[in-house]
Amino acid sequence: MLPFLDWIRKYRWSFLPHDIVAGVTVAIVLIPQGLAYALIAGLPAVYGLYASMVPLVVYTFFGTSRALGVGPVAMDSLLVAAGLGAIASVGPDNYIAMAIALAFLVGGIQFLLGVFRMGFLVNFMSKPVISGFTSAAALIIMFSQLKYLLGIDMEGSSQLHLILWNAFQHVNEINPFDLGIGIVGILLMVLLKKWNRKLPYILMVVVLGILAVYFLQLVQYGVGIVGQVPKGLPSATFPGIKWSVLTDLWPIALTLALVGYLETITIGKGVEDKMNGDSLKANKELVALGLSNMAGSLFQSYPITSSFSRSAIYYEAKPKTNLATLITAGMVLLTLLFLTPLFYYLPNAVLASIIMVSVYGLIDSSYVRILWKFRKDEFLVLIATFFLTLFAGIMEGILTGVLISLLLMVYRTSNPHVAVLGNIQGTPYYRNVNRFASDAIVRPDLLIVRFDAQLYFGNANFFKSHLKELIHQKGPELKAVILNAEAINYIDSSAALTLKKLIESLYEKGVHFFIAGAIGPTRDILFSSGIMDLLPKACLFVETREAVEFFDHPSIKDGVKDKVALQRNPVGNQSYRS
Repeated sequence: MLPFLDWIRKYRWSFLPHDIVAGVTVAIVLIPQGLAYALIAGLPAVYGLYASMVPLVVYTFFGTSRALGVGPVAMDSLLVAAGLGAIASVGPDNYIAMAIALAFLVGGIQFLLGVFRMGFLVNFMSKPVISGFTSAAALIIMFSQLKYLLGIDMEGSSQLHLILWNAFQHVNEINPFDLGIGIVGILLMVLLKKWNRKLPYILMVVVLGILAVYFLQLVQYGVGIVGQVPKGLPSATFPGIKWSVLTDLWPIALTLALVGYLETITIGKGVEDKMNGDSLKANKELVALGLSNMAGSLFQSYPITSSFSRSAIYYEAKPKTNLATLITAGMVLLTLLFLTPLFYYLPNAVLASIIMVSVYGLIDSSYVRILWKFRKDEFLVLIATFFLTLFAGIMEGILTGVLISLLLMVYRTSNPHVAVLGNIQGTPYYRNVNRFASDAIVRPDLLIVRFDAQLYFGNANFFKSHLKELIHQKGPELKAVILNAEAINYIDSSAALTLKKLIESLYEKGVHFFIAGAIGPTRDILFSSGIMDLLPKACLFVETREAVEFFDHPSIKDGVKDKVALQRNPVGNQSYRS
């Protein structure tokens, strides 16, 4: 219930320097990123700082990983902007209130999913869908910053072609000073990062940008700046929206809840593997994120989750406990109380350059090449998700990608791999005759088939028709069929009925039927479904070779078809029972 008790009881003063260094280092990155990501969400920059304080405090006590950098992120910020922008009733006056209410709703969904251990739902978002979505979202986020990078006043959108068209319409309004600051900011961060990753390159660019605008008086040339950032702590208020609006918000909230949790688990597992740790608990992370979002919304935070870049910094800084997250929140608190005036002259173009450099790492081209080379079907899922996200919309891309993945899964399970097995000469092993054609012995009187999937209503007819085709190819010389059931982990009622009818038709033709390699749960189903009422227990074997030896026994070879006689026959695997 309270994960912080695990580390607070074991805390040592020697841990404190490590936690302080990690917390301060992440805060140096988080503060300018928070200001930038709030702009992506369509909010005033200060709301990025609000989202970087209270949620972090709550996560400190309920999170299970010491190296997850929670707070505002580019992906969720884009989803907030896209989702709220699609709701007609959202006006400029209540946009902020809706974003804050969205955080509470996202947190409530995550909390309930965690309490009821529903974290498995995120598994329906396959890696190709995630990769396609994140790569497309990264491009949308990058191009959405053209407004600040070019210094133009253009309409925002979550569709790439509309962003480019809107920018093209204002190309004659480009401010060369904004463009120059943005390009220099990008180049400086890229070069400093390559030179030494440990340098606070984001903070360095922020400081240089502020100094350049202040001393060169670039505001008079139309350079866009952050301006007045409200000083002080956010007031504690409950988001003031009508209950009727929740019907418009919940689809966005559900998407944000699942995407945010997916990001957290993906990042968390990656960091834990590198740290050789196992402290990350999936459902507890859902609860932690839920509480962080709900508590944050009471202090004017919009939805938060885990950040790739900040988690990487935590990992490199090697914090000892979750106290590092609390120290990061403390640094944001000090900034809100005393340092916000320093950001007055911060150029928007610098924030745009920070966003572009930060999200570029989300584009995973290497995974695309791997899928193209080895997994053409999953490559199509990734490409479909990518282009739908780019040109149709964020929600449409995610939902369609998930749907295509599920349809692909259904197609695979309804048309699974079926192998005809043969004995490898000189060994007791039976393998796929197509892979071991030169070594496998295929007998005309015996058909051995391995079905590589669970047997259920979706593939029962495929199983029956495919097996009948193989039986037909064998011709009248066929005397027995052996089903290798090693890969069958479940048989539903529809498939059981199909299997029983198939066995009965084989018996009518004088063909024996044996089952080999069935695991315990499958054997239980064979008995409970009535299949073993048709088959004698002597026809159930641990290994395929035992079934073959039983078939080769003279009493079987001579044509004994009576099931009772078979059941009494002493030959076979007598130790194999349900």
